[in-house]
Amino acid sequence: MNHLQYETSPYLLQHAHNPVDWHAWKPEAFEKARREGKPILVSIGYSTCHWCHVMERESFEDEKTAAFMNEHFVNIKVDREERPDVDQIYMEACQIISGSGGWPLNCFLLPDGRPVYAGTYYPPKPAFNRPSWMQLLQHIAGLFQNERAAVEDQAGRLMEIIRNSDTVLVQRSRGGGPVYDQPINPVAVQNAFQHLKDTFDNEVGGFGGAPKFPGAMNLQFLLRYEHFFGDPQALDHVHLSLKKMIGGGIYDQLGGGFARYATDKAWLVPHFEKMLYDNALLVRVLAEAYQRTGEPEYRLAIEETLQWVEREMTHPQGGFYSALDADSEGVEGKFYVWDKAEIDAILGDSAFHFNAMHGVTVNGNWEGVNILWRPVDATSYAGHIGWEEEKLRAELSAWKTRLFAERSKRVRPGLDDKVLLGWNALQASAYAQAYAALGTESYKNTAERNIRFLLDALKKGEGEGLHHTWKDGRAQYDAFLDDYALLIEALLDLYEVTFDETYLEQARTWAHYTLEHFLDKEAGLFYFTGVNQEDIPVRRKDIYDSALPSGNSTMVHNLLRLRILFDEPEYGEQAIAMLEKLREVIERFPGSFGRWMSAYLLALHPPKEIAVVGKEWKEWAKSIQRMYLPHKVLMAAAGADERFPLLAEKEGGDKTYIYVCESYACQLPLDSLEGFAQFVLRKRS
Repeated sequence: MNHLQYETSPYLLQHAHNPVDWHAWKPEAFEKARREGKPILVSIGYSTCHWCHVMERESFEDEKTAAFMNEHFVNIKVDREERPDVDQIYMEACQIISGSGGWPLNCFLLPDGRPVYAGTYYPPKPAFNRPSWMQLLQHIAGLFQNERAAVEDQAGRLMEIIRNSDTVLVQRSRGGGPVYDQPINPVAVQNAFQHLKDTFDNEVGGFGGAPKFPGAMNLQFLLRYEHFFGDPQALDHVHLSLKKMIGGGIYDQLGGGFARYATDKAWLVPHFEKMLYDNALLVRVLAEAYQRTGEPEYRLAIEETLQWVEREMTHPQGGFYSALDADSEGVEGKFYVWDKAEIDAILGDSAFHFNAMHGVTVNGNWEGVNILWRPVDATSYAGHIGWEEEKLRAELSAWKTRLFAERSKRVRPGLDDKVLLGWNALQASAYAQAYAALGTESYKNTAERNIRFLLDALKKGEGEGLHHTWKDGRAQYDAFLDDYALLIEALLDLYEVTFDETYLEQARTWAHYTLEHFLDKEAGLFYFTGVNQEDIPVRRKDIYDSALPSGNSTMVHNLLRLRILFDEPEYGEQAIAMLEKLREVIERFPGSFGRWMSAYLLALHPPKEIAVVGKEWKEWAKSIQRMYLPHKVLMAAAGADERFPLLAEKEGGDKTYIYVCESYACQLPLDSLEGFAQFVLRKRS
């Protein structure tokens, strides 16, 4: 066994029995490379990556290939989810060299960590217009031995480009664009919406063509854009996208939860892996969509997805696991697909209706088997067959239960059971927002339990910050910007559903820590890594909203909320300055800045500052939570609390009052929920 046997990452442990002498990203690997004068091979992937498994079988398990790698390189395996900072640096190197990227990511480094060459998958024999893996290894080893000066020069030029890439993005944003009278301007948001609208798939929803990702952050922006600008096209596209996804193969029609993406444009054929963060983001947008519309289909999708999280993705101590593999028994999607004969045998005469509703045929709809989806909705089908819709839905639930029980007997996909701080905080926020929208008490309890677990299991010594990952009782690696940003957001979200001031104080504590350890004061943006982390060749800034919201865009949201909660003007000033730096790229390329666009809206339309005080404060606050008020800061208590500006000098006594302020102006207190609802509707119109 190699050095990976001592790690906790499921991905690294998958490679622990390879004949390759793999190391983890630890100092001893770099010391070995310097001592022996060898280049480093860094191979990066994650546990549910299909082509990572393929390359392992073809090359890393091959004795001859492994022997060459061990003789000529120091070999390091990296789980990109454990070390996203490492992945960012070398993925950018790959994109600079080849114009594209992906996983597995294979990068060749000098012993000091500077990249020389990078690529993705390489076959065991020349194919797909690519050299074989062995040919590449021999070429790189030869360059390192015979043309060291050229290799050093290449590494220096690559590092210079990577080091300056964040600066170039900000400079590009600040130069040559339209000049506005004020830094936060509605025209910029409207332009961003128009650019995003150009990417709408108006037939089946979503953005662009295949492969198609859910785009939850962009959908959330559209919901909020419709709220503030009243454009029905925005809400229509949210409806179209969510309904097509929920009815598609990307959604698990039996067990709940969404796959990572669809390989086709119509959402039928998923890449079957399920990621925690995708489902957290989709639950959040579904919760807002349900608050806005009351659509029962959104409520059901929230409930089924959170049932999946509870059933399959929750550690007994309260943490959430990371992902489910696409493969089982070595076959992609095998756990999820069906032969028509299987369904007929299980459901008997009822199979006709189930098959008709879920697109099941003898020949299948994908590689000879059937992915369950819903080409026809229950309302239409009930009318078609002359049934009451309520009867059909009850029967459908029973059919799904029987098929789910049978499916549960199959060999399950692999589980990546590491617990990641940022992903968990995102899921805790999803639970809190689902509670706000639906009022299901267990959702709030689950969110609180998760946050308690994270702060206990991942905390270092007093004042020393947090770890990024935990598994089997062992926490390691310094937490990154998005870990802290998403934790702060989860703490703020939890306060607004529990009104436990402890969460507010914790949010402020971690905000101070993040400002101290991550902020580049000269550039006005946050680094992805903390000031004390020294095992990477360069500190980067995480700007784009990609699969996850960036730490910087999340911190803009956090700072704007904390400004109000604690009356800290410098928080707001920092957030506005960050938005101004990215204004033009947000406006021109909104698809890559979904969370930033919502932050821009938050700055343009400051939150309603709502305080509920008095005898029925809990009940009234819960009613307000159910309303769609995307920009609000809600505080509630039995009486005044001088620690917090919104609650200071506000008393209710035997009555209950709702105090509303906005943009530094306060209204007279409202003494009924009806009056508050009318006030909100009047302001919106």
